[in-house]
Amino acid sequence: MTEKNELSFEKAIEQLEAIVKQLENDEIPLEKAIKLYEKGMNLTKACDDILQQAQEKITYILNENGETIPFEGEE
Repeated sequence: MTEKNELSFEKAIEQLEAIVKQLENDEIPLEKAIKLYEKGMNLTKACDDILQQAQEKITYILNENGETIPFEGEE
């Protein structure tokens, strides 16, 4: 299993917040900043994937007869 599949959305967000704090440090070496940026981009992709899956799950809801119908929420 890949790292992004093992992470919950909340854990990924926590890690992103920690990366942002580190990147805000003016004294961080360039190489470390690049590695942190790359990790942050991977976490962002993982979060996007998790949100996409959640959206797909709620696209259909059950009606009173137990049949699935498209979810038509307000946009």
